[in-house]
Formats: sequence, C-alpha cells, structure tokens
Amino acid sequence: MYGVNAYLYPLPSNSTLCPLPSLMTTWIHKPASPAPSRNHNGPLGGLRMAVKDNIDVAGMPTTAACPSYAYTPDTSAPVVEALLNAGAVCVGKTNLDQFATGLVGTRSPYGPCRNAFHPDYISGGSSSGSAVAVATGEADFALGTDTAGSGRVPAAFNKLIGLKPTKGLLSTQGVVPACASLDCVSIFAKTVNMARTVLRACAPPSTASFPGGPWRIGVADPDALFFDNDASAKAAYASALAQWQALGHTLVFIDPAPFLAAARLLYEGPFVAERYAAVGAFLDTEPPDADPTVSAIIRGGAKHPAHALFTAMDTLRELQAETQSLWQQMDLLMLPTAPTCYRIDEVQANPLTLNSRLGTYTNFVNLLDLCAIAVPCCTLASGIPTGITLLAPAHQDEALLHAADVFLGDAEAQSIHTITLAVLGAHLRGMPLHHQLTDLNARFLRAARTSPDYQFYALADTQPPKPGLVRVSEGGAPIEVELYELTPAAFGHFVANIPPPLGIGTLQLEDGTHVKGFLCEPHALKNAKDITPLGGWRAFMA
Repeated sequence: MYGVNAYLYPLPSNSTLCPLPSLMTTWIHKPASPAPSRNHNGPLGGLRMAVKDNIDVAGMPTTAACPSYAYTPDTSAPVVEALLNAGAVCVGKTNLDQFATGLVGTRSPYGPCRNAFHPDYISGGSSSGSAVAVATGEADFALGTDTAGSGRVPAAFNKLIGLKPTKGLLSTQGVVPACASLDCVSIFAKTVNMARTVLRACAPPSTASFPGGPWRIGVADPDALFFDNDASAKAAYASALAQWQALGHTLVFIDPAPFLAAARLLYEGPFVAERYAAVGAFLDTEPPDADPTVSAIIRGGAKHPAHALFTAMDTLRELQAETQSLWQQMDLLMLPTAPTCYRIDEVQANPLTLNSRLGTYTNFVNLLDLCAIAVPCCTLASGIPTGITLLAPAHQDEALLHAADVFLGDAEAQSIHTITLAVLGAHLRGMPLHHQLTDLNARFLRAARTSPDYQFYALADTQPPKPGLVRVSEGGAPIEVELYELTPAAFGHFVANIPPPLGIGTLQLEDGTHVKGFLCEPHALKNAKDITPLGGWRAFMA
C-alpha cells in the first residue's frame, strides 16, 4: 500500500531530501554516497542511474512529488532491481510533475524543472528531473514513466533519446500508478546505444521481426500539422522528412486524424477517471502540498459516469481499426514529438491549455498499443532542442532503436549484423585502451572465459602493458575475457589499428562457442612471463 501520512521517512543516514521549494529542482533526494555497483562486470557496470520519484528504490522515499504522500519502500521496483543487478548505481530520485500528471515539469512543490539549454523554458514532463539529470551529465541514463508522453516530451526539449517501450514490456510493479492500464517505464539516454543497452538489461529478449529496408515511413504533410505558430518547429519536421528521403527510404503521406482523435480521448473523456482511481481518494483529503492543477485534473475524473467510459471504449476500438489499416501502408510512423516548447512563465499563466497542446502527438500512443522513441532533430528559434518521434506497433522496440540509429546518420546501423569480439588485456573496462572500444560504440555483452586450451603471457617491452594469448594442446587454462558487440565497420576499424605481435583470430569459449579475439604471434613469447595460473589480466595487474 502507498503511504498517505505526512513525511513517512526516516531517510537513510546518507540520503538528502531537497528542501521545499528547492533551487536544486532536478532532484528530490540524492544519497551523499551511492551504494557501490553490485556487478562491475555487468552491461551497466558503474553507470549512474537516476530514477523518477514515482518509481520505488529500496530505502529511498517515494514521494511522487507530494511529500505528504511519501512512503519508504523495502524493495525496489523490478525494473530498478534488474538494472542494479546489471551493474548500475542509483545516484538519486528525480523531480516530476506531481503524480506524473503533466507534460511541463512545473507542477511540483519542489519547484519547476528548468530546461537544460535555457532556464526560462520548461524541461517538459512529467519525467522532468530524469531528463535534465541526463542532459546535464549528472546521470548516464535515467528511468521515467510515460502514460501520455512523459518519457518523450522531456527528451525532445533536452536533446535526448526517449524510449517508450511496448506497454507491459517493463514491469510497472513498484510504480505509483497514473493510469495503471496505460503506464510504461521509459528510458532517457544521450545515445541510442545507451538506451538499447539499458533496455536489454531489464527486458526479455525481443523475437519480433522487421523489414530490412528501405522502409516505408508514414508521415504527415507539415502544412496539416499543428505547431502553435512556431515556424521553426514546422521547418524541423520538414527537415526530418527530407532526411529520410536522402537516406533512401520512401515517404508515405497519411492522414493523422485518427491518431489525433485517439489522443483527445485521453483527457477529454472518461479515461481520466483512472487517474482518480489511483490517487483521487488521497487528493480528496486536500493535502496542503497538492499541486492545484494536478488536483483539479485528477479529482475531476470522478465526475465521469460509468456509461461514458463504455462509449469512449467503443470510439477507441473504431479508431484502432482505422489506424490498423494505415499500418498496412507503412513500416514506421514519424510525427513531431511536440508542437513547440513554452517558457515557464507562459505555462504557469495558462497551465491547462499549453499542457494539452504538448500532448498533441503523444497522448494516443499507449491507447493504441504502440511503442515509440523520441529522437533529437534540429533546434527551435528559441534555442531549445526539438525532435521527432518514431512509432511502430507493439514489440517493435528493437526495430525503433535501429531506425533511430539510421535517422541520426549512423551509416553502420544500416546493417543489423554485428560481430562479437573478446578482449583480455589493455582493452578491458578500466584499462588504458578501453576507450578504443567505447569510441566505436562497442556494446559490452558479458564477462566470460576461454576454454582451458590457452596459455597467457605478460609481454615484454609494451606500452601500455599488454598480454599475449596462444592456444596449446596441453598446459592451458581458462582465461577471463570480456565480450563486446561491434558493427562490421567498427570491427574493421578496430582491427586495422592493432599493432604486432598481436592479431585477431578465433577463440573458443568455455561454453564451446567461438568468437573473434586477441591472439599473439609465438615469436613474441620468448621473453614474456607466463601468467596462465592467474587466469586473467586483472589478476596479474593487481
């Protein structure tokens, strides 16, 4: 059960609750010294994770930006637990539009979150603090939630990737519900590769297929879309159309009307009653720190009669059928993420109307069971970043990540084929040449060991120090390696820069599989030290 009493902390001794109101509006609370990584060798080993403060982290208060609602969970939400087990370190809980109700980032008693690129402009919401934490470099990635656009609008305004996975792909257990039937946990990152790595660390493997391309990109005529008189936003969308054409893909112009009609159902009809079901009874007690706009929206959900919901559901089914026919014509749909971006003072003066406009191109996505990824694209005349959103039917999450790579100009992403590489010396994480992998966007897969058929040496006169590996018929042992995934072009670039006496051959792993990896020319072992009994380079360097 969620706590409803005032200030149910105690806070952990190393945690700081930001004051009300706070100048540090990105964060609601941060540990002074986060717990160390559980798994340095995991895919997220040591990466800093920020968590929206409507998602449970064990031992940290969950406030949903309403201190009088706060409770301190004993266990983390499953998605948080999975990421911690993958090696991530939680660096704090982030601010949000109270009870995840808003797309602006201003509806919090902790103060409005400010855009990372201009303090006078909104950050977008409701996952405001999560987006700003990543954009300002205070976190490597962040979790948000996305019911109506809360994981995409802040991404657009802060030049981030905002991945809204397929509904149900990531567990919402341990998440304060907004609309429980529509809520999704979302991911913010600066790169597509980071978003992909985070998703794979907490989601089941994807088995969905997707056409290899060229793709049919569903788009709308910019003249038919709403940009709230922002010519620069319209030009940004038109630029995105031209970019897909330049990449060799086909534009299919569709009428977005049924999608936009579904979007209006979310707040202009009885679906908002689900928000009242979540926290309406608490807000009916009129807590002093309730945001008045949020309270009015959620408590207003109680006025809708039951029969109105069934009428709205019938309308939604009709729109689902209408949009389904459009998906026969396109592989992806591309729309603006938001019509424009507003200043904080504009939103505070007109909180309902401007917030509603921001959801024009996001509110329908979960109602129609689509997955989506917000991708940076251009800058508005105000200097605020903007972007487009790529959408696809449910369970095409990996395809959207690939499409985002292609759109952003990663020519290597034109091919999904990758090569697995084993490294075992100076390229290991934390070692001096590891940057040669990260510079090529290599993705860490896992730690592993070779089969027991190798001898391992510390080579003489190499800078930085390097090992040599050779296969033998006897006297060998399993040697620790790290496995990375590279595109063919990145692999070729990496191999071209390997100096003698090292080279790339085929290694056999302990499980019998074969991967590409480092081997050494035998002549270089004459003055080398046999370190096979140590089982790995880290042990030798220690």
